[in-house]
Amino acid sequence: MNKKLMAVAVAGALAAPATVLAQVQIYGRANLGFDNYSATGATAGSAQDFKARNRVFDNSSRLGFRGTEDLGGGLRAVFVIESGVNIDTGSQASQFGGANGSTGFLASRDSYAGLEGNWGRVTFGRQSIYWVQGVIAQSGANYINVDVATTGAIGRVVGPTARTSNVVAYNSPTVNGLNFTVSYAPNSEANSGGQDTNGKIYGLTGRYSGIVNAQVDYAVNDKAPVTTTTAGITTTAPTSQKNSGLKVGVGYPYAPGAQIAVVFISEKNDKIAQCAPVVAGSSCILGVGVAGFAAIGDSVKANAVIVNWEHTFGNIQALAEVGKVQKAKGCTEAATTTCDNTESTGYMVAGRYLFSKRTAAYASYNRITNKANATWDVSGGGQSSASASGGFLPATLAGADPRIIALGVIHNF
Repeated sequence: MNKKLMAVAVAGALAAPATVLAQVQIYGRANLGFDNYSATGATAGSAQDFKARNRVFDNSSRLGFRGTEDLGGGLRAVFVIESGVNIDTGSQASQFGGANGSTGFLASRDSYAGLEGNWGRVTFGRQSIYWVQGVIAQSGANYINVDVATTGAIGRVVGPTARTSNVVAYNSPTVNGLNFTVSYAPNSEANSGGQDTNGKIYGLTGRYSGIVNAQVDYAVNDKAPVTTTTAGITTTAPTSQKNSGLKVGVGYPYAPGAQIAVVFISEKNDKIAQCAPVVAGSSCILGVGVAGFAAIGDSVKANAVIVNWEHTFGNIQALAEVGKVQKAKGCTEAATTTCDNTESTGYMVAGRYLFSKRTAAYASYNRITNKANATWDVSGGGQSSASASGGFLPATLAGADPRIIALGVIHNF
């Protein structure tokens, strides 16, 4: 009898955690393959070229945990902890050799906790602002290795933000296909004594799904001036820079699994010049502008247009994309600074074979053609070998044309 009671007790103890864990979902993605990368034709000469090299790549593989708890009265607790993983290297290193900030640590991707109800959802944590296209253009985000639908730098002009730490966000309920998200990051918690704390990032995203799909994103990264105290002298260096961006996308889903979409992007960098650190008794020491592009104090702007197409024929999915970055405006035109020749054109074509709803194999071709003073690059997942940050070409590679030919497998679980 005692043995039977012990067995029942043990079974009950083992079953209890299962009841709790039933509210938690483990999910993820593995997206890997083999590609050939190059970025040749740099204006500075062939010594700057990234000649063709073969790579085994990982793009945006991830492991995540998400769950909810019913708190009663229509209120729920929600959480997501999502981490990027590099299955190709087992480290934080990405294709460009340096660290990819979206991998290698717990909560390196969108991760948050909050409360939700019929009134919407409030969350706190690391979240995307202005970063994704939603259902408007999913090729690079969800289907293959990378595409040209950038949400980062438009060549020489830098976007406002991407995946952002320390965010509070409100996501509205969906009414008649419409919903919106408001996001704010104070961006000041690491500031030390004597420094200004008025830096902030904020964004607004509106979405509509119906006869057409639409998404509008607006974001501003307002950086605080740097205040330095040396030998009792406090100096505020005018390093303040405001990066802003607007994206407007409209997609027409003309058949099941098929859509054609257009995305317009406009980004602006105010006061791009920086100041060097001050010394005792001095005022701000102006540094240089952006080599070959803008001068101290310039406010520059660039626009881009992306056209994305996807169509599913049974187990075959065809994808294509073309993008155009227009000439930047706002540069001081001088011997060493100019907005001339900052235009770029990008292309992507790809095909996927859908083994199931979760697994597909794909082949893709991406190419960006830059004019002599342009630095547009393939972005997302650190896919560029030519950039120390994995998302845009440095000024020394102006004029280089990134190209990727890839074969890959993607599995969602």
